[in-house]
Amino acid sequence: MEDLLFVIYPWVKSLHIMAVISWMAGLFYLPRLFVYHVEKAEKVQDAPAIFQEMEEKLIRVIMRPAMVVSWVCGLLMVMTPGIVDWAEIWPWAKGASVIGMTWFHHWLAMRRKDFLEGRNRLTGRQYRMMNEVPTLLMVVIVLAVILKF
Repeated sequence: MEDLLFVIYPWVKSLHIMAVISWMAGLFYLPRLFVYHVEKAEKVQDAPAIFQEMEEKLIRVIMRPAMVVSWVCGLLMVMTPGIVDWAEIWPWAKGASVIGMTWFHHWLAMRRKDFLEGRNRLTGRQYRMMNEVPTLLMVVIVLAVILKF
């Protein structure tokens, strides 16, 4: 098994990077859609339904599969011997940030359900502020992986 993990490592790492880019794009874009949904949708006929369809497809077709592939590839890389030194801080910082990113993903999914059920209580400003969460987590993840602090 270890030999296989070494052989496929570059492919797994490449797929991981592509999946993370896709997942992050959705994590950045969905809160922005929510801002427009809150602030603009009521002003245009049929706009709420259009926003709901866009939000649903973004999360179901792009974000969720990208998150799953990111996790699977990340775990495969972690299982490759010699890749991670658990005595250092960086893998723990990255892991905690990935868990935070996953929490944010699920938080967004719950907000989408709020829109569907007419229960949204957040403002465009609040969604703008929450849009900074994935940015902060991304900074921690990139610095942890590159600097290996």
